[in-house]
Amino acid sequence: MERKKVVVLTGAGISAESGIKTFRDADGLWEGHDIMEVASPIGFEKNPALVLDFYNQRRRQLKEVHPNKGHKALVKLEEKYEVVIITQNVDNLHERAGSANIIHLHGELSKMRGVQYPYKTYDCHDDIKIGDLCKRGSQLRPHIVWFGEDVPMIPTAVEECNTADILLIIGTSMQVYPAASLIDYVPQHTKVYFIDPKPAIPNSYHRDLTVVAEKGSVGVPKVVAELL
Repeated sequence: MERKKVVVLTGAGISAESGIKTFRDADGLWEGHDIMEVASPIGFEKNPALVLDFYNQRRRQLKEVHPNKGHKALVKLEEKYEVVIITQNVDNLHERAGSANIIHLHGELSKMRGVQYPYKTYDCHDDIKIGDLCKRGSQLRPHIVWFGEDVPMIPTAVEECNTADILLIIGTSMQVYPAASLIDYVPQHTKVYFIDPKPAIPNSYHRDLTVVAEKGSVGVPKVVAELL
């Protein structure tokens, strides 16, 4: 018998519980920086040292945090379902928890690429410095999708959503596009669970929507237990 498919869409909320700071504070600043200074091609062109240092700090922080109960519960789903995780997060906590199939929409802190060669990535576990070059001689940068850049994994994510039997949305405001549009691509019969302390999708949005107004570490194990 063919296994049902669960597509999981995760955002900053699930990582915040592991101690990773969410994408931006209420004042719109990210670690005290204007977003465009540290997360845009223009910012990188203007001050590459600042941008590299910013992501070097994020990467170092990754070594100090661990997957939480929400990440770990998702791994259990693979016992019974085909599971695809589509994450907006750039950390590697899903991988470290043991999930097998992960699509990173916004890139990965643990990878880097040459400025001129966006499609060839390299593993990255230490700091990137000015003058560090890829094999083709181009300055290395974090493998992160910045504002104003294409989101190359969106078509792949849409394909996965097209065939979802169950959709889990965890720890995301569903306000950031194009990721927020993914819910529009799941079939009408798909059962949707929305797990977030402050869920922002109206109940009328989907005819089979269950809202679990809890943090991921609490809500995800509950939903997983129900599905298993």
